[in-house]
Amino acid sequence: MRQQTSSWLGRAWSGWMSVPLWLQILIGMLLGICTGLGLGEQAVLLKPIGTLFVNTIKMLIVPLVFCSLIVGVTSMQDTAKMGRIGFKSFAFYLGTTSIAITLGLAVGHIMQPGAGLAMTSAETQSAVKEVPSIMETLINIVPTNPIAALASGQILQVIVFAVALGISLVLIGDHGKPAIKVFESLAEAMYKLTDMVMKLAPYGVFGLMAWVAGEYGMDMLMPLIKVILAVYIGCALHIIGFYSLVLTLVAKLNPLQFFKGISNALAVAYTTSSSAGTLPASMKCASESLGINKKISSFVLPLGTTINMDGTALYQGVTALFVAQAFGIDLTWVDYITIILTATLASIGTAGVPGAGLVMLTLVLTTVGLPLEGVAIIAGIDRVLDMARTVVNVSGDLVATTVIAKSEDELDVEHYNADAEQSQLIAERLDS
Repeated sequence: MRQQTSSWLGRAWSGWMSVPLWLQILIGMLLGICTGLGLGEQAVLLKPIGTLFVNTIKMLIVPLVFCSLIVGVTSMQDTAKMGRIGFKSFAFYLGTTSIAITLGLAVGHIMQPGAGLAMTSAETQSAVKEVPSIMETLINIVPTNPIAALASGQILQVIVFAVALGISLVLIGDHGKPAIKVFESLAEAMYKLTDMVMKLAPYGVFGLMAWVAGEYGMDMLMPLIKVILAVYIGCALHIIGFYSLVLTLVAKLNPLQFFKGISNALAVAYTTSSSAGTLPASMKCASESLGINKKISSFVLPLGTTINMDGTALYQGVTALFVAQAFGIDLTWVDYITIILTATLASIGTAGVPGAGLVMLTLVLTTVGLPLEGVAIIAGIDRVLDMARTVVNVSGDLVATTVIAKSEDELDVEHYNADAEQSQLIAERLDS
């Protein structure tokens, strides 16, 4: 009997581990809500499980951001070689990322997804602090002691130091290569550690959601639905509104033709939730449907997969405001600027990290002193949000590639404006 039980448990565990992580997290959230509603206030006994998960995420923040940013900056040596194209790509991606998070903050402010929850946290009290002036904030971005900034978790200072060090390692050429290899190795180790920590997410989410549901009952479900709506509305506005405007005003191109041409890539992005996984489809759409020279797309698209996080940045804006509203914390305009700066600069090095959205959210919340319990609450719906933000990321990559190709006279406008059948004929003619 004991052997049969052990065998059954082994099969059950093997079956559970074969379930995709996003589905495990979703199951953890649903089980947590049901458990919390059943136990009521007694569900607080499960909160330490969630607290341990939050603490492991905190452990990752500084070393992960520091190492990945240095690797992100030093990997852009091709940008210097390609000169003008590299500068345009870098400026476009960072500019649209800052606009995306601003839009996310605006949508979150208007829709108020976390209003009325009145949650409490041990971190809430420490989040109420004297508001520095904008001049103080700008001055304090540069650390006087980088080691102290790393030790105390001053995220913006860590980001600035990491970017500066990365640029310096590139500029010293061969002398910097040994150090770059060390940081690449450390970054890979941090990515692996992040992957290990994210495997604990279903259990951490279960503990915190049980506590939240037991403490606040069904009142917390409607705000989560509002978060999903807010993110999807923000993503739609950014794609249909902002990107269409850029194509029309900057590139003088028909946005409808553009979206028709990239529809296959967007379908892959939505279903896989992976910008890197969508890259082959994006490359195919760029050359065969949009008529972009492969010399441009083969550089700009992979760079965008690394540093372009428009969708993730927009998601940061909405979810950060949700957490602030849920815990009753008023953000100042300096906090808004800090969130924009943090998410924009962090986008350089965190795009390829497993669980990048949640890691970046942790980073943003830490920067402005918001409770990290919000991360576990958002984790339950992260997969649904991830699908939308990946579509924005991939759209942004292709918009940037199209605009830059047009500015460099590397876009076949006849090909761009052709219908599907004509595009295929033109592509075959070019290949031959």
